[in-house]
Amino acid sequence: MAKAATQAKGKSAFACSECGWTSARWIGRCGECQAWGTVAEVGAAKSARITAGPVTSPALPIGKVSAIEAESRPTGIGELDRVLGGGVVPGAVILLAGEPGVGKSTLLLEVAAQSARGGQRTLYVSGEESAAQVRLRAGRTDALVDELYLAAETDLGAVVSQVDAVEPSFLVIDSVQTMAHPDVDGAPGGVTQVREVTGALVRLAKERHIAVVLVGHVTKEGAIAGPRMLEHLVDVVLAFDGDRHSGFRMVRATKNRFGPSDEVGCFDMVDTGIVEVTDPTGLFVSEHAEPVAGTCVTVMMEGRRPLLAEVQALVGPSAAPQPRRTTSGLESSRVAMVLAVLGNRAGLKLTDQEVYVATVGGVKITEPVADLSVAIAVASSVMDRPIHPGLVAIGEVGLAGEVRRVGGLEKRLAEAARLGFTKAIVPADVPNRSKDLKPMDIQKKYGLRTFAAPDLPSALMAAGLA
Repeated sequence: MAKAATQAKGKSAFACSECGWTSARWIGRCGECQAWGTVAEVGAAKSARITAGPVTSPALPIGKVSAIEAESRPTGIGELDRVLGGGVVPGAVILLAGEPGVGKSTLLLEVAAQSARGGQRTLYVSGEESAAQVRLRAGRTDALVDELYLAAETDLGAVVSQVDAVEPSFLVIDSVQTMAHPDVDGAPGGVTQVREVTGALVRLAKERHIAVVLVGHVTKEGAIAGPRMLEHLVDVVLAFDGDRHSGFRMVRATKNRFGPSDEVGCFDMVDTGIVEVTDPTGLFVSEHAEPVAGTCVTVMMEGRRPLLAEVQALVGPSAAPQPRRTTSGLESSRVAMVLAVLGNRAGLKLTDQEVYVATVGGVKITEPVADLSVAIAVASSVMDRPIHPGLVAIGEVGLAGEVRRVGGLEKRLAEAARLGFTKAIVPADVPNRSKDLKPMDIQKKYGLRTFAAPDLPSALMAAGLA
């Protein structure tokens, strides 16, 4: 009886690699997180007792631990350094994920070239392209540097051999889903393979103080392919995205152990590769020779960076029983809400009108700060009356017609003043805190006339539409 109980204790179970949920038998879908193909067999621990083992280095008071080895090194690309918090830290593992064709390999080849130009020996390992194909792209993007080494490998053991031979201080793996661990079963890109390959590369980076950048694939839903543990293993997670119909690209930090996790870097894809955009505001604001009805500019926040964006609206009569409501770059539900508030609180009849609302340059505005600019643009189009060209509108519109406060108002207005705007419609409900300036204080500091609007009708009046 005791022997049977001992065997039962040592019996293997099945666990989900995403959330850790366990089951007595194998199933194809996790019962906790509902992920497919993540349940695998795991062995039970043979003994609960852990014996003491050798330590890598003795424990020290935290004040005596040297921080020199963890100082960041600039990559040579200012926008990427902004997102990383100053540069790449030796021994850090960075995961860069994005959709196919967005430019991940092009960006990292430029980063590798800049690192090599700075005197750091760099190894670029490609698992998706041959060395000749990468060499061809490097010639087009002017990335031919003597200290930049190139290898095409898909076996992790071969990658370690290349690292032993080259001894780089910066390593790029393109991509982690193409690498295979020789001691792990499963096809490259599988859950187990990706987890073990990433864990081995993390240990390699920490032991040899090599900065490692991993290229990661994404699923059709936009999540990073592989186990969720992948994002926990690495130090920095970067999301690289952009519109397929434009060359504008953004790098966002969703996790950063060495700096802020809300910074954004801007880039532009050109024929010769990828270039950084230090002032991207002009990409989202059109220039008109004469004032045009149906346009209004707002200031959105991408991380800590304020960006001006123009909202355009076109309103016209409709013969259909259900007029069309079309949006581009804005959330359709919020635009529908703003149209309802315009009809019920501002007396603007839109029931028999078709409404088209879009942003300039393909930018996507997800925060509610664009509500006020949408309302002003729609009202301007209905009345066929352009607003002042130097006017920006910043505020969230509530269902009761009130204009609500938004965060970072001073940063937004400072950016608008820097770009030559002279008037701003802001919420009247500005928080009275020591670090927040009141509208009159902002007006004195930046020379920007501010109109504090408590509700939507007063905001339309300040814009000259009432």
